[in-house]
Amino acid sequence: MKDLLNEFENYLLVNLPSSKTFHPNFEQALADMLQAGGKRFRPMLLLSVIKSNKSLLIKNSLPVALGIEMLHTYSLIHDDLPSMDNADLRRGFETLHKKYDEVTAILVGDALNTEAFNKIANAPLHNDVKINLIKCLASNGGIDGMIIGQAIDCYFENVKLELSQLEYLHIHKTAKLIAASLKMGAIISEYDSEVQEKLYDFGIDLGLLFQIQDDIIDETCSSEEAGKTTQNDEAKNSFVNLLSLDGAIKAADKLAVKCEETLASLDDNLKQSLEELLLKYINRHNS
Repeated sequence: MKDLLNEFENYLLVNLPSSKTFHPNFEQALADMLQAGGKRFRPMLLLSVIKSNKSLLIKNSLPVALGIEMLHTYSLIHDDLPSMDNADLRRGFETLHKKYDEVTAILVGDALNTEAFNKIANAPLHNDVKINLIKCLASNGGIDGMIIGQAIDCYFENVKLELSQLEYLHIHKTAKLIAASLKMGAIISEYDSEVQEKLYDFGIDLGLLFQIQDDIIDETCSSEEAGKTTQNDEAKNSFVNLLSLDGAIKAADKLAVKCEETLASLDDNLKQSLEELLLKYINRHNS
């Protein structure tokens, strides 16, 4: 798994987005949040699925993995804006609107969003595969997924949602992009539709678990420990605010067991490949 991550990181560094103009800092701003690191969780999900069945396609799939990371990074940049979370820290670094200005942060987010699809469109994969990948990412990262989740999150600040509404919010805002990463790996790997949907459903559970864990981290960790602004959810609809810290931990425990059971039910190659990535994350709320 470490070799796979290193391969992705090396590819990313060589293929950072660029803008050769006379703007004094836009090109550096484009690269900042990608170079800042992060878990690379979504691209690694995609590559882990490919490793399990079509390892020879890993190199050809790196542009797709980078596209997913670009789309995710754009969402973080916009999420941190003053009009949304107004955060000062992301991935251990100053957020773009703090380091540069709000206009730069907005435009860098826009650029990474569109460049994500450019990367996939130009990947050395069959055109039919690329069309399905673009459809999957656009649906789950767009108005049927992450965007409506973010819209609900912002609109209902200071309004207490029911648990089913909170789950809907975070399934769309967070979980669908994680689910799409798994499904896109399955599309490239030529897994059948049943496996694709099983991985997608697994990704929804996994994404919801990650959101609950993030809410727990926000409540219990400092900004320095988390590498991002924490203690910032007082007005938000978080699982900790709705269920209490103990309730959120219990909900995370329950989802972690479900994710482990699904993981155990996969075929051996797929299970082994995903376990290398996931076992350190599934119970991170208890670490």
